[in-house]
Amino acid sequence: MLENKFPHVRPTYLPYGRQWIEEEDIAAVIKVLRSDYLTTGPKIEEFEQEVAQYVDTKYAVAFSNGTAALHGACFAAGISDGDEVITTPMTFAASVNCVLYQGGKPVFADIDTRTYNIDPKKIEGKITNKTKAIIPVDFTGQPVELDHILKIAKKHHLVVIEDAAHALGATYKGNKVGSISDLTMFSFHPVKHITSGEGGMITTNNKEYYENLLQFRSHGITRDKDKLKGNHGPWYYEMQFLGYNYRMTDIQAALGTSQLKKLNKFIELRRKYVQMYNEAFQHIDEIVTPFQHEDGDSSWHLYIIRLNLDKLTASRMEIFDALQQQNIGVNVHYIPVHYQPYYQNLGYKKGICPHAEKLFEGMITLPLFPSMSEKDVHSVIEAIKRTIGYYRK
Repeated sequence: MLENKFPHVRPTYLPYGRQWIEEEDIAAVIKVLRSDYLTTGPKIEEFEQEVAQYVDTKYAVAFSNGTAALHGACFAAGISDGDEVITTPMTFAASVNCVLYQGGKPVFADIDTRTYNIDPKKIEGKITNKTKAIIPVDFTGQPVELDHILKIAKKHHLVVIEDAAHALGATYKGNKVGSISDLTMFSFHPVKHITSGEGGMITTNNKEYYENLLQFRSHGITRDKDKLKGNHGPWYYEMQFLGYNYRMTDIQAALGTSQLKKLNKFIELRRKYVQMYNEAFQHIDEIVTPFQHEDGDSSWHLYIIRLNLDKLTASRMEIFDALQQQNIGVNVHYIPVHYQPYYQNLGYKKGICPHAEKLFEGMITLPLFPSMSEKDVHSVIEAIKRTIGYYRK
């Protein structure tokens, strides 16, 4: 039994990710609950302005969640029936589903085996006369090679929608992620860098995108006098296209604004714990630690190790189970999107992205979040060393 193999079990379960809510966050939410506005009030704009200022961009539009924000970005980019959008299979399904919502067709390009991000060299070979956009994903918090991707996009007149759900606070060549691509999405799910419960944000420097996003998140309705076809009084509004109710609430925005004040501290702690992991695992041949691209400064949403399974007597599942039974809440991010039954039914086949598929076979996500303690990090390191040692060939 595993209990006999690994008797040194943590007394409590350590999840792979967790929010860090403090008294000032709770107070910010309570203040809104006692105010006149619970939704569509002043806190939304405040949060948007704070995020735009943080990432150094002109505009930010808040959404109810990151998936809704991606949908909005696809709409703003003009993606419609039959348009092709190139993206990575190594991501959560939302990065790809947003294309289907607009009637588009996702096209998968394989990953770079070092960074695990989409490989720019694979993108160009996927471009056709139907290609409308590229959705690169800053996987684990490491920025994609934006210079190369933006150069390809400019050459072929494509829109770049950067999925930076993992990368709030990351930089690429000294510039904050969120200020570089045509449209950038951030997520505020509880395991992300900051949380608003659920929530998402699109940042952009394009005024037309900004205005379309504002209208899209609220049923396609506008009260802007300059846009109205008619005007029958101060109560008058128009639904000018099919939008959605994707609005964030003031409750969410209050929490997000409070959390944003602590973002730099949170990222500093993540980077500290990553360094502890790297130093502990650097000489273990059975493990490949994450690569850090010299042009990007990761904000480290996830810490993923890749197992050299040919050097172990156990499968990934056995390693995973052994760590779970030691109360180490490991996870796997992600199952390649084209493996999902829905995408298989659409005609996507296994084998189309061999590098991503190979990575998936041996990857494990270790716990990483700012409210961990150094003692927690050491307990993960010790469990990894015990488990690898036991199953070493």
